[in-house]
Amino acid sequence: MSKRFYDHLFTDAVQAMQDENGALGLYARQMAEEAPANDRLGDKETQFISMRDGFYQATVSESGWPYVQFRGGPRGFLTVLDEKTIAYADFRGNRQYISTGNLSHDDRIAMILVDYPNSARIKILGRAKLVEMVDDPALMERLQDTTYKGRPERAVVVTVEGFDWNCPQHLPVRLTIEEMQPILAPFQQEMAQLKEENKLLKQKIASLT
Repeated sequence: MSKRFYDHLFTDAVQAMQDENGALGLYARQMAEEAPANDRLGDKETQFISMRDGFYQATVSESGWPYVQFRGGPRGFLTVLDEKTIAYADFRGNRQYISTGNLSHDDRIAMILVDYPNSARIKILGRAKLVEMVDDPALMERLQDTTYKGRPERAVVVTVEGFDWNCPQHLPVRLTIEEMQPILAPFQQEMAQLKEENKLLKQKIASLT
């Protein structure tokens, strides 16, 4: 856990609840004043982020309510620009613009990235900036995958404030169709072979009658 992640989220009320439930001591090192900030993305975080094809993000509305949304795209559409910055192309969706509107008045954003097959996830806190396509064409070109059907409207650039590799306990193992393909391939091949053998046997039987 990064020190900045703790600074933002371990409020007095949270620490009181941790103390009440006997968990406060688990985070003593992160709570120490001399603990390093560790809020810069390393090779492990960069590789993990680059392999995701979606994530959950939360923004804050003007009414004070949090708004959680799933953002998806081609694998790697969430791009690490440097050790403190990540960005993604904001594709056109249902055109409610709730997340976009929220970020225009409050730049705080929370993200959860999950690797279901390997039961791993990371939480990221950041400050988001909306960048229109005409304002930074080079950035949009870097973020856009021309093979993807989604139409980008702008870029969302996030300055990382802190992150935490979350406990994998209770995280279900799920696979996408793409991830299932290597597992299914041998069975599909065997099925095709059996169908062909069955076809030949039917032809042979038919020739005997």
